[in-house]
Amino acid sequence: MQGVRYIYHHSYTFLLVFVVMILFHPALSIYINTLSSTESLTISNNRTLVSPGDVFELGFFKTTSSSRWYLGIWYKQLPEKTYVWVANRDNPLPNSIGTLKISNMNLVLLDHSNKSVWSTNLTRRNERTPVMAELLANGNFVMRDSNNNDASEFLWQSFDYPTDTLLPEMKLGYDLKTGLNRFLISWRSSDDPSSGDYSYKLEPRRLPEFYLLQGDVREHRSGPWNGIRFSGILEDQKLSYMEYNFTETSEEVAYTFRMTNNSFYSRLTLSSTGYFERLTWAPSSVIWNVFWSSPANPQCDMYRMCGPYSYCDVNTSPSCNCIQGFDPRNLQQWALRISLRGCKRRTLLSCNGDGFTRMKNMKLPETTMAIVDRSIGEKECKKRCLTDCNCTAFANADIRNGGTGCVIWTGNLADMRNYVADGQDLYVRLAAADL
Repeated sequence: MQGVRYIYHHSYTFLLVFVVMILFHPALSIYINTLSSTESLTISNNRTLVSPGDVFELGFFKTTSSSRWYLGIWYKQLPEKTYVWVANRDNPLPNSIGTLKISNMNLVLLDHSNKSVWSTNLTRRNERTPVMAELLANGNFVMRDSNNNDASEFLWQSFDYPTDTLLPEMKLGYDLKTGLNRFLISWRSSDDPSSGDYSYKLEPRRLPEFYLLQGDVREHRSGPWNGIRFSGILEDQKLSYMEYNFTETSEEVAYTFRMTNNSFYSRLTLSSTGYFERLTWAPSSVIWNVFWSSPANPQCDMYRMCGPYSYCDVNTSPSCNCIQGFDPRNLQQWALRISLRGCKRRTLLSCNGDGFTRMKNMKLPETTMAIVDRSIGEKECKKRCLTDCNCTAFANADIRNGGTGCVIWTGNLADMRNYVADGQDLYVRLAAADL
């Protein structure tokens, strides 16, 4: 019996030491990432949800200059709080009394008077199945049936309602099945998460493009996706730790990216000052690194800085230039560097004997009047443009593998610029006399 007593005592001691190690050693701590229908988060109990992998944390916060409280998600391990999602950005809690719970099959955020200031606002018929909320490893906060963790059957997810940040595996763009449009809206200021002046939205045309808007005014255009990048955003494609993807199907039109090395963090964010930026954090970082920012050059990246049939070049003075075969529409204004009226043809097209001038390294024109056929190549595209008297230019839809697909423009060519490298070829139609 003495041997049994010794074994029991030894096991109890080991268990006690193990529990103490878990409680006082952060690397071994057990973090809770779920909220059941019988639990709640409150500001007063200071409880948070922490994602598997210890990357993201969900809880209540207030900004440095305000006494109002918000429910949000941030990076847990970084020295400075970096918020990536805010639930009640436009309806903050006025004081330090707030509760997040599941009620009537919905996530609800209640204030000091038990009034809802934010809710997932779902209507469900089957109320017999219990639901739960969960903070996933990628930072997605989801509500699901307790016995079903299939991502395609989430009842609600924060990734569908971004604020100013796009995380890896989030989608920016349209879910055509549900009509949901996922877009970014900036913070009001760096210390105020309420909806700001700027938004970043997809225009789901035949050749979709993203627009940066201030209110309803377009500030910048991404250019269409060319198989590798958006032609107006020079995203580096040679990174070993990141992959990009743009999906265009009958069910969705959306951009997303993912990390192939979890040692790095990256996010796309729309700043309160109107810049769409990629920020990265390496293991050795002490601050977020601005990998690129758009618009990168106010001289050439602002929307329609130069008028129709002209393009912007940062290396010329003035920066707006007429396409070959075109002259300024108003010479006096052009001399004063007022170029909004753009350029006009020297020789009208005859629809017979016309040709093309090749413009290299271009941000493609706005695609409002574009026609897309992904089944043909460049030669057939050129032939089709020549047989259409309204065609003003053509280009490849996809620049990979030497170029595939066909984009044809009819009408004015607008919002173009060139680059020293990158960009793509654009073929502009000219009368024979101007070739």
